[in-house]
Amino acid sequence: GSVVAYFTSAKFLLFLGHALSTWGDRMWHFAVSVFLVELYGNSLLLTAVYGLVVAGSVLLLGAIIGDWVDKNSRLKVAQTSLVVQNASVILCGIILMIVFLFKTQLLTLYHGWLLTMCYILVITIANIANLASTATAITIQRDWIVVVAGEDRSKLADMNATIRRIDQLTNILAPMAVGQIMTFGSPMIGCGFISGWNLMSMCVEYMLLWKVYQKTPTLALKSPKVEESELKQLNVKKESDMKPAEGVQLIVEKDVTGFEPQQEKEVSCAARIAEPFITFRDGWVAYYNQPVFLAGMGLAFLYMTVLGFDCITTGYAYTQGLSGSVLSLLMGASAVTGIMGTVAFTWLRRRCGLVRTGLISGVAQFACLVLCAISVFMPGSPLDLTVSPFADISARLFESEPLPTIASPEDKPEMVFATGMPNFLNGSTTPANGDPELSPEPVPLISVSLLFAGVIAARVGLWSFDLTVTQLLQENVVESERGIINGVQNSMNYLLDLLHFIMVILAPNPEAFGLLVLISVSFVAMGHIMYFRFAQKSLGKQLFVCCTPDPKAVSDSSPPGNTSTV
Repeated sequence: GSVVAYFTSAKFLLFLGHALSTWGDRMWHFAVSVFLVELYGNSLLLTAVYGLVVAGSVLLLGAIIGDWVDKNSRLKVAQTSLVVQNASVILCGIILMIVFLFKTQLLTLYHGWLLTMCYILVITIANIANLASTATAITIQRDWIVVVAGEDRSKLADMNATIRRIDQLTNILAPMAVGQIMTFGSPMIGCGFISGWNLMSMCVEYMLLWKVYQKTPTLALKSPKVEESELKQLNVKKESDMKPAEGVQLIVEKDVTGFEPQQEKEVSCAARIAEPFITFRDGWVAYYNQPVFLAGMGLAFLYMTVLGFDCITTGYAYTQGLSGSVLSLLMGASAVTGIMGTVAFTWLRRRCGLVRTGLISGVAQFACLVLCAISVFMPGSPLDLTVSPFADISARLFESEPLPTIASPEDKPEMVFATGMPNFLNGSTTPANGDPELSPEPVPLISVSLLFAGVIAARVGLWSFDLTVTQLLQENVVESERGIINGVQNSMNYLLDLLHFIMVILAPNPEAFGLLVLISVSFVAMGHIMYFRFAQKSLGKQLFVCCTPDPKAVSDSSPPGNTSTV
């Protein structure tokens, strides 16, 4: 009976819906980049444009999306974002299938402009899908989960940790699954599979959302600020209706109200034009005024780093001779340590409290990243600041024989190994020109080994810290502002992520990667210093609160100056 009760509970249904949604998201995000590279002749141009459009859209529209989440009912927001997201992915899949089937014919029509319009259409619709996915993440992971957990903060912590474990597993398994389909089938079959999956998943997720909504009556109770002002106006109208009014007064009111609609139209027309800009400004101001502002900024600063398993670090690993199989094992190890971080979060929170968990996680992450900083100066590191960062670009522009450049993970390994770097872990020490006599001296693997050891070990502290800040935002942001504050938080994360890509563009050579590592460690340190300042204020207040007769009644996650728990 208890097993059946768990599998029919709102908590489990929420996890199941999130797993389906995340699986579809990860498959699409992996596949769309591969599709764009395949369509544009193995060039990364479309993929780069897509990434820039997605990041810029969330950066500009994050606050507006969050405000929309706040102003509408929970069920309407969840269902609308779910349908828009999945319908956009399905439509993109259909367009991509048509392009793959008739690419040759499309190239000849209107001098190729029709094909270009298809590319623009795919990127635009895919961007809409990503914005809808952002709205879904805000409403489910930042709002619904808080309401389902109720007043039990330990339950909320466990649910947050489970959500992150689902994310970690789908990050590895979903790309593997769709990759196998595309490898043994074709890109067109991959498009069809993803479209069919999203159609099926949308129906199941829609039903699960309705079930969760039915099982949690408090989800229907939402009181944003807009509704509070409307209630005040209704109360005033009720009071005026109950008072006896003279005939003269009624005539005056009728005359006045007769002119109101036209004035309201004029005001609303100007207000509608300015509303997105006002919402954008108000969202960032509200975010700055939050008691957990420094904690959120600390999390955002962790996005300004090359010390993760993204295309940049993987491309650097290729230039250092690591094979694809070794990199896949390292990515698997990082997923394991990420799951360990979610387990460590729940254990530390019970023992030390939420704020102290963030401090411990930050120290653990930074201590592991010190290994990455040390790796820059170890034997085998290609650090050489005398090499111009734009040498490769100028060579491509002005020379007929271009110099080798750093490749991204989508590029073929043999293109990368044209630098002459031996691929030790593949058992080959022959350079790209095939002459064994010109083999360079073996490069020690101490540097790259320390780099990835630090990156993998730091995932424990990283994910524990991420969960800490997530729960701080959930607990300390008022219900009427959860959407807009988390929307701005997403914008901050994307802003720092964009800056880290710009940093790589300015210094793309492997000789400058060590400098990028040191800058990344510096930004991580600054992020944790911000969190330390927040914790100092919060724990300073708790030192006073702990003197009360019932210290257990006070949560250490209460913001400075908030004495409601006392």
